[in-house]
Amino acid sequence: MSDLADKQKRAQGFILLTVFIYSVGFGIIMPALPDLIMELEGISLSEAAQMGAWIGATYSIFQFLCGPLVGNLGDRFGRRPIFLFSLFFFGLDFLLMGFAPSIIWLFIGRGLAGGLGAIFGPANAAMADMTEGEERAASFGKVGAAFGIGFIVGPAMGGLLADFGTRLPFFVAGGLALANCLYGYFVFPETMRDDDRREFSLPRANPMGALASLGKIPALLPIALVYFLWMCATQIYPASWSFFAQAQFGWDAKMVGVSLTIVGISMAIVQAFVIGRMVKRFGERRTAIFGICVGILGFAGMAFITNGAIALLVTVLTGLQGMVMPSLNAMMSRRTPANQQGELQGLNGSMAALSLLIAQLVFNNVLAYYTSDSNPVYFPGATFLVAIAIALVTLLILVMLPKAKEEAQRA
Repeated sequence: MSDLADKQKRAQGFILLTVFIYSVGFGIIMPALPDLIMELEGISLSEAAQMGAWIGATYSIFQFLCGPLVGNLGDRFGRRPIFLFSLFFFGLDFLLMGFAPSIIWLFIGRGLAGGLGAIFGPANAAMADMTEGEERAASFGKVGAAFGIGFIVGPAMGGLLADFGTRLPFFVAGGLALANCLYGYFVFPETMRDDDRREFSLPRANPMGALASLGKIPALLPIALVYFLWMCATQIYPASWSFFAQAQFGWDAKMVGVSLTIVGISMAIVQAFVIGRMVKRFGERRTAIFGICVGILGFAGMAFITNGAIALLVTVLTGLQGMVMPSLNAMMSRRTPANQQGELQGLNGSMAALSLLIAQLVFNNVLAYYTSDSNPVYFPGATFLVAIAIALVTLLILVMLPKAKEEAQRA
């Protein structure tokens, strides 16, 4: 094996390990977060859902503002230092939340993680450094698969650990992240070529500046709009699922963990073994269209199903909708020069953050409204009807987008 191949193998291995640990950490805390909020504030589940929306919004606001900054720094100084820097602050966030004596600590921790600890942008930029053409969708799919596998482990661990204390899941998540950061210091090589680095530009290190810079690339902005809208729809799961599942099915933290584990298994299988074949056979656009259609069916099921056992079967469908984001990301990445991959992934991080902010405020407040004692209509599924509306608009725009040259040739 050549030195370059060995270097890329080590880099990809660490990137996938890091995304896995990120997912494990995220999954560990999800079943326990509603209980921690209620413990700190002494409030009801409906009120905790609203508070959870603002805590999530804090993460999203800081990621939205800082995503392009982190991405531009990666294009200037390389992926390695930025990746390790982000991983450190991601771990610090969990420790702050675990030690939280009051609710304000949760806001501080989420703000640090959003601004400095979001690892998906640096991870995808590093993967783009090492792949080209149609391989990028499969490469981004591997990142998604690592996230899915982490979701198999994380929620299950979180549901079990919560039995030993509300805060224990946060300490375990923080310890895993910081241990991985230390490991990466010794094993993670730089993935970006020196020739691809560019000077840091402060005017481009913000969402609007990055959007203006990347907007000069032909056909990129319409795909970015589709990416953003689909993220808005699918953020219903991280934003609301822990609260929705309790309200709709009466699940406790263990059952929430089980449901998220099923989602993780489905995502891992699809993104590891299916998406690469789908893209080679049908192309990125058609693969994304298929995933969106399946996602809409899943939203509809969740809106009206009240039987928890049937709902667990529907969660399997969410793995197929996991083909959408890698396909759209690859469509954008293939159109973007090598020295702007960090900027692109930083903008994607900003769009993901803004979509999560919108999701936290819209979905959680709709859920709170339709589950409050003052509302005569009890209908937690209303929040999934909002997701369906957004997804239908997304599908329409994607179908109407003009085909790129390689898509026309494939057709």
